[in-house]
Amino acid sequence: MVQTGYTLPVFAVAAAKAAILCCQNPATAEPPASVSTNILPDTAEIPIEQVAKLDADTALAITRSDPGDNLDLTRNTPIWAWVQLQPRSNKPMILEGGEGIGKTSTGKAAIYRYARDIFDANILPLIPDDKTAVIRIILPEGRQLATRTSNEAFGILEGLSLLGTSGISQPLSAEDRLQDFRQHLQETIQKTRHLAFCIGSNGMQVSANLGISQAAMVQTGNWLGALLVEAGLRQAESVLLIGYHGKLAKLGGGIFNTSSHVADGKLEVLAATVVEVGGDLDAVKAVLQSQTAAAAYKELAKRHVADAVMAQLAAKITAKSLAYVQKYADTSVEVGTILFDRTGNILAKDDNAEKILQNHKDTKDTKSNETN
Repeated sequence: MVQTGYTLPVFAVAAAKAAILCCQNPATAEPPASVSTNILPDTAEIPIEQVAKLDADTALAITRSDPGDNLDLTRNTPIWAWVQLQPRSNKPMILEGGEGIGKTSTGKAAIYRYARDIFDANILPLIPDDKTAVIRIILPEGRQLATRTSNEAFGILEGLSLLGTSGISQPLSAEDRLQDFRQHLQETIQKTRHLAFCIGSNGMQVSANLGISQAAMVQTGNWLGALLVEAGLRQAESVLLIGYHGKLAKLGGGIFNTSSHVADGKLEVLAATVVEVGGDLDAVKAVLQSQTAAAAYKELAKRHVADAVMAQLAAKITAKSLAYVQKYADTSVEVGTILFDRTGNILAKDDNAEKILQNHKDTKDTKSNETN
């Protein structure tokens, strides 16, 4: 039987709840082995690994992530909650992101709506009227784990996010997820035959900034190849690939499922592209020795070859994608590529992308005129 688990925000809240209860209990009280946690709308009993009073008004509690049978790199990672009760300020609760919690491009802790809602539901009722609870969530392994994710591509830096729309971590097969993306593509192509494949939330934002209608945007997850073929079979006229350069680089090496669990050759593809534009051995070595695509780009920028490499990479991704659709769908679809960095700044557009963008603009203008 498939085993469900809980999302990361649930464990963070449970740890915070255990810590605040510890602050309020006598020093001789037995620490809780678990806490009942409101995960909106259900409840969950979450084990507490450790909890200790640091002083009269401060405590630290630790839980461990259990996502069930999901393929999740946070499995068994510790989540710490440091809680201190202070004299009441203008807020009853102050929620902070400590070490290992990512930051958005604006510097704010990557703690999102659902996480904040369950903090409110679980912690606010426990705070005395004359106190403010300062809560700092710490993921000791968060910064290291984040290097194995695409967080940077989506604007989350230096750690993991407390993200989710539900407390339940319900396992879904790869086939289930892919079917959801296919269904969305099929619905989108009923409205327009000019599609924009958006890689992550940053891809959606960059697309919007380029003037692309939301009705043309298709989220792809890691299934770029399968969805390119689907677009061909559904007779799309064009597909614009809009994504983080470190993610889309894999397509330039013929890797059309971009999950790091499947394959990861982005640095090797970048290094090969350096050679193609006449870069020297020093630049190739710098790319291969980089830890991330973002670091590799900085090395290329230092050597004044970044623009040439990104332009060549975009053209190579387009060529590989065209060949992939022809091979597996036995049809042709116009493809263009736009690469951006982790903050959404565009690094390169190939010639096809410029043409396809004009198609999107013309379609948008036509619909606007029809409405008027």
